[in-house]
Amino acid sequence: MKKRLYKYFPWVFVLGDIAAVSLSFFISTFLFQHFSDFKGLDFLNFPVFIMIWMVITILKEDFKFERTSEPNQTFKKLMGSLAWFLVIISMIWMPFHDNALRLLSFVSLAAILFFVLLFYRISWHYFIKRLHVQGFDFRKAVIIGSGGMGNRLEDVFKLRKDFGIKFLGYYDDIEKSTNTRGKIESFFEEAETLGIDLIYINEFLDKKIIKKVIAFADDHFIKVKIIPSGALQLEKNLSFSRYGDLTVINVNEIPLDHVVHRFLKRSFDIIFSLFVIIFILSWLIPLVGILIKLESKGPIFFIQERNGVNNKIFLCLKFRSMTPNDYADTHQAVKNDPRVTRIGSFLRHSSLDEMPQFINVLLGDMSIVGPRPHPIPINKAFKNQIEKYNSRHKIKPGITGLAQVKGYRGEIEKPHQIRSRVRLDYFYIQNWTLLLDLKICILTVYELVLNRKNAY
Repeated sequence: MKKRLYKYFPWVFVLGDIAAVSLSFFISTFLFQHFSDFKGLDFLNFPVFIMIWMVITILKEDFKFERTSEPNQTFKKLMGSLAWFLVIISMIWMPFHDNALRLLSFVSLAAILFFVLLFYRISWHYFIKRLHVQGFDFRKAVIIGSGGMGNRLEDVFKLRKDFGIKFLGYYDDIEKSTNTRGKIESFFEEAETLGIDLIYINEFLDKKIIKKVIAFADDHFIKVKIIPSGALQLEKNLSFSRYGDLTVINVNEIPLDHVVHRFLKRSFDIIFSLFVIIFILSWLIPLVGILIKLESKGPIFFIQERNGVNNKIFLCLKFRSMTPNDYADTHQAVKNDPRVTRIGSFLRHSSLDEMPQFINVLLGDMSIVGPRPHPIPINKAFKNQIEKYNSRHKIKPGITGLAQVKGYRGEIEKPHQIRSRVRLDYFYIQNWTLLLDLKICILTVYELVLNRKNAY
C-alpha cells in the first residue's frame, strides 16, 4: 500500500530545524560563558531569532525535498537561508553588544549554526531517501511513448530506489516490450484506477497526443514531465528562462553564473586568502626571499602571464624556484631539471612556491579552488588539441583543484594526463558547490602531506 507521509514531513522538519538552531545558540553561549566580557544569550531576543528563522525557511520552502535531489541541493538551500538569517540577526545582535567579544561570538555562532544545521539537514535528506528505499511515500509513474530516452529513464527508476518512484510501465501505439501496458488510448481508461501520480511523456510523440495527455493530467491533478530527446540529454544541468510567454532552455549555464554562488565563493576566497597572507605570508615571504637571494641572483618572485577567467591575462605570482632562463614559459619543469635551484627544489616539492598566489586570490585574479592555470604558450597548444580544453576558463583558475587532488599534477608526460585534467576540471565547473570546495581543500592538505611523487 502506498504510504503518504509527506503531509507530516514539513512539520517534523521545521520542529527539527528549530531544535537545531536552539542547540546552536546554547552551544555558543556555553563556549563563551567563561569570558567576563561575554553577556551571553539574550533570552528575550531568542524567540525573535527563532521566529526569524522559521519565516525564512518557510518562505524559502526549505522543508520541500525533491525526490531526485542530491545532497548538494540540500546544502545550497541551507546556505541561502543561513545567509539571510545571519544578515538579519546581525542587525539585532551587533548594535546591542559593544564588548570586545561581540564579533568573535557572532562568528562562532555562525560557524556552529552552519555545522549543526548541515548535520541535521543532510541526515534528514538521507533519512527520507532511506524511507523511499523501504517503500514509504512512493509515487506511481508511467511513461507515454516507449523507446529512446524513455528506456533510459526506466533504468534510472530501477537503479535509484531512493527516488521513491514506482514505475508501472509504458503506453505506446507502436513499440511493444515486456513493460508495455497497452496503447496510448488505454492510458486514459486505466489512469484513474491505477492511482498514477506522475506521467513522463517522450518528446517525439505527436503534439496532439501530448496536448491531450496534459489536458487529462490537469483534470485529474497528475504531474506531467517531458523527457527531452537525445539532443538535450547533455552532461550538465539544464535551466529555463522566460521571455514573456515563451520558455527557452539554457543549455550551458553553470552554478557560478548565479550571483549568490559567486558571492559565496568570493567570500570564501577573501577570508581564506586574508588569513594566509596575514598569518603565513607575512613572515614566509621575507624568510624565503632571503634564502632565494643567498643561493642565486635574480628576483624573489617569478611572475608569469597566464590565462584567467574568460581567457583574460593576469600576472601569476610564484616564489622563484629556478635560475633565470629563457625557457620558463615554454618548457615545463621535469624530474631532475637542472634549472631548479636547491631551495627551489624544496619549494616545489613542498608546493610552497605556489603560496604567493594567495595574493592573486585576494586581488580577484584567482580562486582558492579552480582549474590550474597553464603558461600561455602551453595553453594555446592544448586548446587546439584537447576537446573542451578552453571551457576551463569559464571560471577563475585556482591554487588547487579537483584534478590536482585526484593525482593529476606536475609534468604532463602523456596525452591522457591532460585529458583527465580537463575532464575533472569540466566536472568541477558543472557541479560546483561550496561543500565541494571545502572537500578539495581538505584533500589538498592530504596530498601535500602524503603524496609528493609528482612534485618536482
